[in-house]
Amino acid sequence: MAKARGPQVGEVAPDFELPSQGGETVRLSDFRGKQTVVLYFYPKDNTSGCTAEACSFRDSYEVFTEAGAQVIGVSSDSVESHDGFAQRYKLPFLLLADAGGEVRKAYDVPSTFGILPGRVTYVIDREGVVRHVFSSQANIGKHVSGALTVVQSLATA
Repeated sequence: MAKARGPQVGEVAPDFELPSQGGETVRLSDFRGKQTVVLYFYPKDNTSGCTAEACSFRDSYEVFTEAGAQVIGVSSDSVESHDGFAQRYKLPFLLLADAGGEVRKAYDVPSTFGILPGRVTYVIDREGVVRHVFSSQANIGKHVSGALTVVQSLATA
């Protein structure tokens, strides 16, 4: 039996529907034809690495938006947890609650040591096609810098 694999560069990203920290339903397809999406999966709200990553995306948020991109964070934390996390760190972007882990599974985000949810960032262009995938639990800064490089190249293309 073949191992499941997430969407690769050049493939269409799976659509999904999840609640945001404000309780609104967000669909990936809502952005099609409008914006590039930086979709990043992270393990857990309010942990040191995830807070550093979220704050790094926050600190670069203006540059992402100027390049026509929407940043979206996804973890299995609850809507309430995301709301508190976003308020505490003044996160201006969407955090989506993937409570059952269905979207994580659709994107085949690996876990570390079989227990800790993985950290993977996707850049999805306006047509819904994956343009960049970066997976690293430890190299947090590269998630933001790598995504930004791709978003900026798509904006000038």
